[in-house]
Amino acid sequence: MTIVGAVESLWRYPVKSMAGEPVEEAFVGYAGVFGDRHCAFLNAAGPAGFPYLTARTKAEMLLYRPSFRDAELAARPLNQAAAEKLGPGVTPLYPAPLERLSLDVQTPSGAVLAIDDPALREMLTPANAEPGQLSLVRSDRALTDCRPVSLISLATVAQLSDEIGMVLDPRRFRANIYADLATETGFAENAFVGKQLRIGERATVAVLDRDPRCKVISLDPDTGKETANVLRHVAKAHDTRAGIYCAVLTEGTVKRGDVIVMLD
Repeated sequence: MTIVGAVESLWRYPVKSMAGEPVEEAFVGYAGVFGDRHCAFLNAAGPAGFPYLTARTKAEMLLYRPSFRDAELAARPLNQAAAEKLGPGVTPLYPAPLERLSLDVQTPSGAVLAIDDPALREMLTPANAEPGQLSLVRSDRALTDCRPVSLISLATVAQLSDEIGMVLDPRRFRANIYADLATETGFAENAFVGKQLRIGERATVAVLDRDPRCKVISLDPDTGKETANVLRHVAKAHDTRAGIYCAVLTEGTVKRGDVIVMLD
């Protein structure tokens, strides 16, 4: 086993494509980070293969800030302690009922609305859309685009900042785990593909592939303003990839500051 770095910060995104929230610890399960992408808005006019409304279509979504009303319920499965005593491979974990994981969303104007408030759907509906085009979906499995857990090193963000000639906020990359790696070289996490990492005391992930990027990394997370050159540069210089995607092999709680170990 080799120590390769540590968790600099942990993030989850309660509503798909809205602002994320930093957490001191997170339960990392087979379905993803608990509470991550818990809700999403379906766009009836969207493509069948990807029906969600995201910041790719409406950049202002990044300015909406969701939060769970009951932070304790949203922190971990109800039976986590009892289930973990059964050992890896036996995972009868379950969340609180969906109706108890209520969310409020602070809009860019500062108003706070329930996630299912029709006024919120009206705000989010694209200008050229028909009334009723958006619908809310909830899931106890993270509604991620691809793999359940994403990781990027701060050195990668710093290297891209240098290459592009502007300071990039790490939040552009919407990772679950931001890592301080033992090497200060950017894109060092690429070497983890095909390997297994243990993060903290228990959670183990398999690194499956590099993270393919889209328009969202070109959007300022505080303003929604697009700088198209960000994605263009990543496409040209790094095959449109930055960071890594992981699948979870052993579930467990991960905390900010936890050591990241590469397993033999």
